[in-house]
Amino acid sequence: MKLIVLWGRPAVGKLTVGRELVSLTGWRLFHNHLIVDALLAVFEFGSTSFIELRERMWLDVFREAHASGVPALIFTFSPENTVRQEFISQFCGEARARGDELHFVELTCADEAAERRLANTSRLCTRKLTSLALYRKLLAEGTFNLPIMPAAELRLSTDDLPPAEVARIIHQHLVRAAG
Repeated sequence: MKLIVLWGRPAVGKLTVGRELVSLTGWRLFHNHLIVDALLAVFEFGSTSFIELRERMWLDVFREAHASGVPALIFTFSPENTVRQEFISQFCGEARARGDELHFVELTCADEAAERRLANTSRLCTRKLTSLALYRKLLAEGTFNLPIMPAAELRLSTDDLPPAEVARIIHQHLVRAAG
């Protein structure tokens, strides 16, 4: 299975780009908030139960997608300090052991752009971060610096490129990487 991890800070456009990539390819999209939002209905963000179940559920989806023959899966992911470094190691180790083709693509944007995007109404469909004050506080505290992610094979800014163009660049890169 081709496993594409679109990662970056909140509001860089991971889900939007992921949807555009699905439009180009027909691949499946596994947005991390599908699990996060479900667990927030029961558990406090960052609680032990929340963290353990979130990571277990993410891993279970990857395992089952591979076992079910899903050819390609796009995973949107925002590293933040409640995600254990061990999860990243386990995720990568299991994917490689299964023979998955693992691709890390980092999306970035200027802080000003991210701050503007926090107010987008599309963010209200999930329990994504929407508070500018909280975003600034978390950024100042280094919340988004951990866990340490594997090196991105592609790093793209979403500041000046429309999501469809970012998706096209990612797709072209993956086609070339497949040789």
